[in-house]
Amino acid sequence: MAKGSSKHRPGFHLVVLAIGFVVGGFMNELARRLLPPGAVKEFFDLGVKAQVGPLPVDFVIINFALGPVALDVTLLSLIGVLVAYLIARSLF
Repeated sequence: MAKGSSKHRPGFHLVVLAIGFVVGGFMNELARRLLPPGAVKEFFDLGVKAQVGPLPVDFVIINFALGPVALDVTLLSLIGVLVAYLIARSLF
């Protein structure tokens, strides 16, 4: 198989994706705290937030709610995914 082809299982790709989003979220939070107010901060903080919940679950004996669960995708989180992919591709 040629280098860079998809020879790994889907779990490997999900782990790389999750690590990329965590690293990207960390970079985004760092940018929110350290960058001064202005156009650069607004550009890196631009994103889409999807949210689901709260979802009530009512069994006869147990009653609880799940959520809310939110996914915040920003430019820096996508850069984090790209960096994680490039590192994983070069290592494996």
